[in-house]
Amino acid sequence: MSIDSIRSQFPILDQTVNGHPLDYLDTAATAQKPGCVIEAEKRFYETLNAGVHRGTHTLAARATMAYEQARARVARLVGADWREGHEEIVVTPGCTAALNMLATAIGYASLPGYDPLSASRSGARQADADTDDSDSRYSRRFALHPGDEIVVSQAEHHSVLLPLRELALRTGAKLRWFGTDDEGRIRSDTADTVITKKTRIVAVTLVSNVTGAITEVKPIIERAHEVGAFVVLDMCQAVPHLPIDVKKLGCDFAVWSGHKMYGPTGVGYLYGRRELLEALPPAFFGGEMVDLAYLDRPAVYERPPLRFEAGTQPAAQAVANGVAAQWLGGIGLEKVETHEREITAELLTIADIPGIRILGPLSSEQRVATVSFEVEGVHPHDVGQYLDTLGIAVRTGHHCAQPIHRRFGVETSSRASAGIYTSVEDARRFVEAVRGIRPYFLGTRN
Repeated sequence: MSIDSIRSQFPILDQTVNGHPLDYLDTAATAQKPGCVIEAEKRFYETLNAGVHRGTHTLAARATMAYEQARARVARLVGADWREGHEEIVVTPGCTAALNMLATAIGYASLPGYDPLSASRSGARQADADTDDSDSRYSRRFALHPGDEIVVSQAEHHSVLLPLRELALRTGAKLRWFGTDDEGRIRSDTADTVITKKTRIVAVTLVSNVTGAITEVKPIIERAHEVGAFVVLDMCQAVPHLPIDVKKLGCDFAVWSGHKMYGPTGVGYLYGRRELLEALPPAFFGGEMVDLAYLDRPAVYERPPLRFEAGTQPAAQAVANGVAAQWLGGIGLEKVETHEREITAELLTIADIPGIRILGPLSSEQRVATVSFEVEGVHPHDVGQYLDTLGIAVRTGHHCAQPIHRRFGVETSSRASAGIYTSVEDARRFVEAVRGIRPYFLGTRN
């Protein structure tokens, strides 16, 4: 399938902005949606709309089947298990919600004497003895105590940094972090010193939403497991751009959003190794996540993933995102990666323009097509508005990642980020537009 034929599947791109063809370079914020995804969400409301995992009527059964089929499609895309009773994908309202869910659950596990799963292990749906022993062993490992350490990095999105910083404050744990090199890459080579025997959780981004750099996570994961710590990967900027296999990566948990992988807003995912999800206490409470509820005794909670999906699930969005996962898989992430590497090389040529500084690697290797940059003498908001007059959409601000900006000595930047629908011509038009920024605002010549 050619890039032109892929691009033609995105209705929103067939328009002009300020008299120019739309050049959408804000995919790292939210990706546009192909027609099949838009139609899938519409079709759910038209033909399937009912509460999933609730009711025995035909619509409810069909909706539940579609919801679980979508879960399986997403699981297959990232190499997770989807077999009934072995599911490793939890549907959430988004990546931020998934990270907060995980932090909240670990916070509950850290409360003295708190064990909400004890009733589940001895309740009506008691697991076998081997699973119970595993649950108990892993439950103890989740608990944080004063003096324990949580490790993040200087390159983290606030959705990683803040939930874990708050978790550290609530439990008395200490927050430590990986630094970054001059290209903004996480210093994986310091894993042996940053991760200590006190480390309980390590959470890092697989791909930076500012620099586009791909993190070398192997030494981080190996060191974390050596000291008995859990590894959480933020895969928001990785799943839509790179072939991902969570089993080969070896992480314990991972999170990402639907709307960045060409799906709808309002849905995201938490991956967890099954034995860990079995032991993790629920973070939110309400309908469907409970098997037996009482007034006078502890509740008996469902097994994962339902234990973590309290309330009404974003069923239409999840079903449509399952279509997005199938669509991405049909194209092939290897093809996506190859195409976007070509786009990256084009975007990076702005480094040759006087007064332009790229915040991140200058090579297209081991990075994705997300390029943040500083224009000397021109505020990023002015950069964004100037480009918008030419129909070019970019992001301006700190991109919810202030520490990495400070590492580069700035508070904010402009960011161009591509997707599978971005053409070489789009990238070149952006480069020519950037060439005109300083002359327009400062009267300088390039």
